[in-house]
Amino acid sequence: MTRVIAIANQKGGVGKTAIAVNLPVFLTAFGKKVLLVDTDPQANATFSMGIKPRDLNVSLYEALLGQISPKDIIKKTQFLAFDIMPTSYSLAGANIELVNMENREFRLKDVIDRVKDDYDFVIIDCPPSLGILTLNALIAADEILIPVQCEYLAMEGLGQLLHNVKLINENMDRDIKILGSVMTMYNRKNKVSMTIAKDLRRSFPGYVFDTVIPRVVALSESPVTGKTILRHSPNSKAVHAFRELAREIISKG
Repeated sequence: MTRVIAIANQKGGVGKTAIAVNLPVFLTAFGKKVLLVDTDPQANATFSMGIKPRDLNVSLYEALLGQISPKDIIKKTQFLAFDIMPTSYSLAGANIELVNMENREFRLKDVIDRVKDDYDFVIIDCPPSLGILTLNALIAADEILIPVQCEYLAMEGLGQLLHNVKLINENMDRDIKILGSVMTMYNRKNKVSMTIAKDLRRSFPGYVFDTVIPRVVALSESPVTGKTILRHSPNSKAVHAFRELAREIISKG
């Protein structure tokens, strides 16, 4: 059975896209077939996979509006069993155009439901806000993975997102599960990182992954090269972290 996981946090700069583009690589290493769906109008996940958003003739935008079949926008990546449903900058217009559409909150779910049976995992990279596109992504998902940057105020954003998922379940007839929170940009030598990690695990017991994503320069460099961390810096500490995160996620299935 396909698992649809939205990577979401209303706060920007927490490492959402880094997880979205790197996690699938290691899921495929465990024999899984993965589709990445880029729902952020900034198209960072698309760009990070070496695809230029401006060069796309069709993308998620057209699929959401019902102008094209979802299967026709899927592209292969440089990794076997890892595909992407890319987006272009046109997606920003969907924030306005979806407002008056019928079943506007379920448009992405309909798109994903038409292709998900071909995959073991569908990973959705969400925008850093709670607009109509993020709402679509959360409703389309079975599970939510929440990246939390190891800094103060991080837990405030996590609590807000948990509350919003609860509201969606109650009002939209969904049963979205919280897969867990993963700490990002972790520096084991930094007292703030250690304090946040301790507080997070105490405040949200059972919701926090054992794996932490370290703060490494290579991880911020890799999107510029259009490569995942495995191709850009195969000996990076982040490679081990994403492998362990993939293992944890599979074990929670």
